[in-house]
Amino acid sequence: RTPEELLRLVNGIEKEAGRERLIHWGPRTLDIDILLYDDVVYDSEDLHIPHVEMHKREFVLEPLSAIAGYKRHPLLGKTISELRAGLDKQ
Repeated sequence: RTPEELLRLVNGIEKEAGRERLIHWGPRTLDIDILLYDDVVYDSEDLHIPHVEMHKREFVLEPLSAIAGYKRHPLLGKTISELRAGLDKQ
């Protein structure tokens, strides 16, 4: 799949689960983000890979480091585990 095809699939899953997009950046019942896609760097109006804020979010990096701590962020060059450890130093 292409990144855009994956985005359409994810949006379909959210819709089937009853997600409503009432307020941009507002509260939502379900939010599926595409964090990484292999080593792809992709930017479009609707999709940015890697996710632009993932390296700042403990709730993203903590579980991701448990399953793929070795994976490198394609722009920052650090592993997910390194990014997670860096949050503790801030």
